[in-house]
Amino acid sequence: MKTGFWIAQRFSFARKRFRVINIISAISLAGIVIGVSTLLVVMSVLNGFQKLARDLFITIDSPAQFVPIHGRTVALSDSLLQSIRALEGVGTAEPFAEGEAVMASGKKSELVVVKGFSDTAHHHLMHVTHRTNPYFTSETIAAGEILANRTNLYAEKQVKLFSPELISLGLESLSQPYLIPMLGIPETRVTSVFSLQKIFDDRYVLTSNLFAQKILLLGRGEYSGIDIRPKEGYSSDAVTLNLKQWLAKSPMKSAWKVRTLEEKYTNIFTVMQLEKWASFSILMLIILVASLSLTGALAMTAIDKQRELFYLRCLGLEKPQFMSIFIIQGGITGITGTIAGTTIAWTICKLQELYGIVQLPSKSAFIIPAYPVSINLADFVIVAIFSITLCLLVSLYPAQKAAKIATTQTQKTT
Repeated sequence: MKTGFWIAQRFSFARKRFRVINIISAISLAGIVIGVSTLLVVMSVLNGFQKLARDLFITIDSPAQFVPIHGRTVALSDSLLQSIRALEGVGTAEPFAEGEAVMASGKKSELVVVKGFSDTAHHHLMHVTHRTNPYFTSETIAAGEILANRTNLYAEKQVKLFSPELISLGLESLSQPYLIPMLGIPETRVTSVFSLQKIFDDRYVLTSNLFAQKILLLGRGEYSGIDIRPKEGYSSDAVTLNLKQWLAKSPMKSAWKVRTLEEKYTNIFTVMQLEKWASFSILMLIILVASLSLTGALAMTAIDKQRELFYLRCLGLEKPQFMSIFIIQGGITGITGTIAGTTIAWTICKLQELYGIVQLPSKSAFIIPAYPVSINLADFVIVAIFSITLCLLVSLYPAQKAAKIATTQTQKTT
């Protein structure tokens, strides 16, 4: 192997008689560098957009939630909340009430999602969105900007909110008059209009847990789930794993399950992953084309080095050793191009991450001024493995050709 590696180095870097081989080899190397760097930059940008979307989602939702397996609510005790808050990596664990309701304002009505917040969760929302005034009070609501524009909502406007359960109860009251006292429709006013993320802006109404329970006809101590956020320094994946392990040993395992943000919004995150790997598949074609040109360069090198191959055959080199020379030569090109490409990609991504060099086309239309970038080490490793493996695979044909040339030349001489 050492002999093959030394000879492969000589074939790669020594001056060749035919300039066309040098040109093809340079094109192959440049293609691998460009392909690897472009692929990694695009994947990092898509990672950046995915991270941005995730950060926007966790303003209102949390990275992990405890939600009931059956039914829409479950009763929570203070002791259970304290047990969850005491788990390693858990920063906050706040109950929430969430469900669909009909919002009526004047002659317009809209199906909305009502989400109730505890005081702690409300303060966290104000902190992460850099807001000084509360979004809502204990008996008022905050509405999403798109929803407000569609239904002509503004601050201090009066609205009514009632859940599907209240409608069902109203139908039952036709035959059971004693239910009529429970049919009061909650009336409130809009305190503020928020703009956080399209899904929330389009459908969500935010309020306190107590008022959300009133709208959704939940009993005292009944909630839709628990929002769990990690402590600083802990990853959401690690905290989610701890929660699942704790729940598996808890008597609550038959009533609760852990739901991640990606599971709740599975359609959105699945589409983002498909976009990322579709881009990976398409841009890998650049590396494939460069690798195929590498096949031509190695085949021409084998033809150019017929005399040297004959001498090596006379010195006792066998067919596997001849093949290893050209496979190693292809591997050297692949490794060199991959290292150069990953270095360029990492440099570009780091500069974009630190300084935002490439700006978005319209700053007013986006919540960020420049393309977001998130460097994922796993992506770099996967692309590097694919690139090097592809270069080794395309080296098999010229390696077999070189071994055949060496054997043929020996037979002719004999």
